[in-house]
Amino acid sequence: MTLISISHKTVYTYDRSVFLSPHQFRLRPTAHSSAQIESYALMIQPDSHTTHWQQDVFGNFIARVDFDGPMESMTLTVRIDALLTPYDPFNVRIDDYAQHYPFQYPFTLHQDLLSYLEIIDHGPNLALFIQQLNLSDGDILGFLVSLNNRVFTHINYLKREEEGVWSSEQTLKERSGSCRDSAWLLVQVTRHLGLASRFVSGYLVQSDQRGLPVSVDLHAWAEVFIPGAGWIGLDTTSGLFTSEGHIPLAATPRPVDSAPVTGTTSPCVASIRYETKVHPQTLSLRAE
Repeated sequence: MTLISISHKTVYTYDRSVFLSPHQFRLRPTAHSSAQIESYALMIQPDSHTTHWQQDVFGNFIARVDFDGPMESMTLTVRIDALLTPYDPFNVRIDDYAQHYPFQYPFTLHQDLLSYLEIIDHGPNLALFIQQLNLSDGDILGFLVSLNNRVFTHINYLKREEEGVWSSEQTLKERSGSCRDSAWLLVQVTRHLGLASRFVSGYLVQSDQRGLPVSVDLHAWAEVFIPGAGWIGLDTTSGLFTSEGHIPLAATPRPVDSAPVTGTTSPCVASIRYETKVHPQTLSLRAE
């Protein structure tokens, strides 16, 4: 187990005084996070605002913030103390009927998962990619490993600062993409194969060989629903299953609903800078 502290600061600067629409911030770890959240704080400057915590229809925590009056900048700071405990993603109990691919969800479960089965992307590149997959009968976890690795080896990681998520067609055409782009590609591929999946945004804490955290950044990955096991996380930028270092902030059927920040301003030119830090703490701090 490792107790860590995360600090995530974002500063928005505007070239004039602006009015901000109500904003939604999805920057609080979800209830299904494997990390045990010891403390959490969201601080926003300037102080002339009101904050109401809500949950969306998918169970994600949202801070709705209403701003009073014009401002020339906004500073957003998140602080999290979290206990990370390593776990074996293969140590799951899968229902008998779902242990091998392909399988079918029972009717009631299928109805519950409809929004996570919606196929949005189509096109020749996506069709060819799916056609070239090895879909031979096999155990479901091995199938997911192979599928995730296929996306990992086919799509080169691209650090892309622009907002939004590319379509599967564009990602396959470029053969590169951000973590958001490749995660969405995997979501669409799995849905074409009849597997319910969702898009996840969150923090990725990376550690050194001693298990000490060395970096943290916003990240995105996919989760597939396997009966008995629940949601299984797949990181397309590493080709591996997610681990204790993946701290989800929002999990939704579509990327637009999991954006860390949504909202608008009156016309202006805006600049953004952010910094993220992570460092270990001693477990004795939990008793304070």
